[in-house]
Amino acid sequence: MNAYLGRAPVALAVAALAVTLTACGTTEAGSAGSGGDGGDGAVRIGLLLPENETARYEKFDKPLMEKKVALLTLGKGKVLYANAGGDAARQSAQADAMIKDKVDVLVIDAVDSKAIAGAVTKAKAAGISVVAYDRLAEGPIDAYTSFDNEDVGRVQGKALLEALGDKARNGKIVMMNGAVTDPNAASFKTGARSVLDGKANIGKEYDTVEWKPENANTNMAAALSALGKDKIVGVYSANDGMAGGIITALKAAGVSPLPPVTGQDAELAGVRRIVAGEQYMTVYKPYAREAEAAAELAVLLAQGEKIDGIINQVVSSPTTKRIPAVLIPGMSVTRDNIRSTVVLDGVYTIDEICTDALKAACQETGLK
Repeated sequence: MNAYLGRAPVALAVAALAVTLTACGTTEAGSAGSGGDGGDGAVRIGLLLPENETARYEKFDKPLMEKKVALLTLGKGKVLYANAGGDAARQSAQADAMIKDKVDVLVIDAVDSKAIAGAVTKAKAAGISVVAYDRLAEGPIDAYTSFDNEDVGRVQGKALLEALGDKARNGKIVMMNGAVTDPNAASFKTGARSVLDGKANIGKEYDTVEWKPENANTNMAAALSALGKDKIVGVYSANDGMAGGIITALKAAGVSPLPPVTGQDAELAGVRRIVAGEQYMTVYKPYAREAEAAAELAVLLAQGEKIDGIINQVVSSPTTKRIPAVLIPGMSVTRDNIRSTVVLDGVYTIDEICTDALKAACQETGLK
């Protein structure tokens, strides 16, 4: 399986990069050193994120990357940011604008992995390195960082089987996958299927357009109508946003008690639903590690330095083979380990999770 990205290699890479910056840079005006930024750390990183339906992008990814770039460049690096709002054409236009603006590196979390390939090719032609972030974009990218996406699906599938026990074979499971335009969705599905196939009875399966909760809600309503609300024993939901739409549909149909529903991203709303007993689990992906890895890759590439020191895997896209990658594992979060995961890592405070309506449930789970 994929190697684990430990803290030691990252720390060593940071130390090495700091030495490089110190060696190349000078005090005050000084003379230019080697590297694309003239050696003074003043790199310009273009960050293109895909949408704002999912809370993580602007709450975690953007500020975490900005902070890391600033740290690695002694405050001289700059992140130029654009969010595509789920529109692939808009994202391509945003990439074109940053290419014209001559950023040093583009970090792209693609709305559509195929549609962005033209912009990636343009960037390379302009001498701009490209890091694919969170989703493996097509085109001649230089590096990729994400989570081990098949493993995320396996974590979800295993959690669902554990929650269901013998019911997995006796009832029907609904699979609510992500958007077909997102290659990660296919990886999550593959991982989940590797666990569920042969051990669970999958009654209905959907690929959810644009990952939207309202589309998941519509799909779930259709599944309830087709299978019958008394036959559905569990729902595989690829992320927390869709889980919210699914649970709303289940409640509207009068399903009680709610069947186990999976999730991903450890969104605050998802964590609260877990505390409330409405959602069974989510996958917590330590965004800080992913964002920091992307920042390190981007700054090293902007400096003209080697990235080998932080690479732990090699992956291939439909257009590019053997892409250097940093892949990071996720972990299952249930009512039993909220404190030791998202609270311990400072993602959320107990006060943020435990609203007035959840005070009693929080006490039951040891969040007090």
